[in-house]
Amino acid sequence: MDSPNHNHQHTPNRFGVIPTPVRLNANPDYTGKGVTVAFLDSGFCPHPDLITPIDRVVAYQDLTGERRSLFSTEPVESWQWHGTQTSIAAAGNGQLSNGFYRGLAHESEVVLVKVSEHGRITEENIAKGIQWIIANRERYNIRVLNISLGGDEDVPCSRSIVDHAAEEAISQGIAVIAAAGNSGAEGRHSIPPANSPSVITVGGYTDHNRLNGNKLDLYHSNFGMTADGTVKPEIVAPAMWVAAPILPGTKAFERAEALSRLAAAVDYELPDLPRQLRETAELPEQVANSDGPRIRAYVDATLQQEKIVAAHYQHVDGTSFAAPIVASVVAQMIQANPALTPGAIKNILISTADRIVTEPVIRQGFGVVNARRAVELAKTELHALNVVGCKPPRVENGRLMFVFHDDNAHSVSVAGDFNEWNHVATPLKRNESGLWFTEIVVRGTGRFEYKFIINGHRWIEDPSNGMKAPNNYGGLNSVLVIE
Repeated sequence: MDSPNHNHQHTPNRFGVIPTPVRLNANPDYTGKGVTVAFLDSGFCPHPDLITPIDRVVAYQDLTGERRSLFSTEPVESWQWHGTQTSIAAAGNGQLSNGFYRGLAHESEVVLVKVSEHGRITEENIAKGIQWIIANRERYNIRVLNISLGGDEDVPCSRSIVDHAAEEAISQGIAVIAAAGNSGAEGRHSIPPANSPSVITVGGYTDHNRLNGNKLDLYHSNFGMTADGTVKPEIVAPAMWVAAPILPGTKAFERAEALSRLAAAVDYELPDLPRQLRETAELPEQVANSDGPRIRAYVDATLQQEKIVAAHYQHVDGTSFAAPIVASVVAQMIQANPALTPGAIKNILISTADRIVTEPVIRQGFGVVNARRAVELAKTELHALNVVGCKPPRVENGRLMFVFHDDNAHSVSVAGDFNEWNHVATPLKRNESGLWFTEIVVRGTGRFEYKFIINGHRWIEDPSNGMKAPNNYGGLNSVLVIE
């Protein structure tokens, strides 16, 4: 790909958005260095934010054979934009913004796997993509997989080839992060692999592009109980006002450059420059030949309407971008502690999240990702906490085996239908590995709701059990079913 010309500024314009590391107050000492993050998506292009000054793309695979090389000379296709934007939202170094719009994992290595065929994505190709990543995980040291697309419908895990592949990837040591989807307003639930029990499913929120603002609102992410009874998502991340690249080699890219030149022009360059750039910037003739104030007003309105925040970037929305932001946090966590397992990663993310108190719990899971707190806890984590499978954990032949992880807890107990919600009747004991544990014999079969009580007063759901049900207090209870 040819380098872009440099007769324009790379810094953000006055409609710029908050860079993700600043928005999340992330620890700048962790950049994903030494960690490989894989992205399974519709398509990719060789963007400077991934390949300049160092090419960090260690592998590219097109499962359909359409574009066998990332550096193909074929014309840019529309379906390449999504994967390019999601991968750079997580791992881009901001090369075309002077480093301003870089991801949290901007020193990670990346693996790009294209699964679309002429823009069409099937569950078979998603599953094949995950299997390719599993087969090549050791070769490329793949520790994180981001999937910002999904299958056809919410079905039980046991019937989904995508869910089976995702669960296998997790069992092989790969943390799998999936976008929840954007149809929550229509009442839709997450689809494979976002409905898979062990996957970290990410919904979205918006801070309205205000730094340190107190007002957070949820995005219209898919949410609710899946066909297996698991409640999704587990966590929410920024899904609006996220900076992402405009696809190089497109008219949109050239237009954004031209509009950015006009926005930065000094008065004496007007009105000659608009006439020179009229075609590329798609200026109406009457605007190109008008006075400076009218030209500036048109350019500003167009930048805002087209969501252009710098010469080569726009702001985007959707859980497709919330998920890779969480994937980049996971890369930071693994850099801080390479021994982390997928189970430990998931537990840390949800135990350090902050709920939006004004929003329904069922729509946000455990709340807003806290990047700095997650990395700090990751540094000292020693437990595997591996729970993988298509069924809720710890239910075997009528015996309930509760395991809870909180190194800062002084006491832990469990209360539920099986002990008449007595918060002191069933204490957990810390075992030699530092985990809290108890085992209860439940007579008969049935459905049981429960919660953990930490230090005698903090009631929370079981972080490792995705099956939940709304309670009468505006929150959720964990659910176990004994058959």
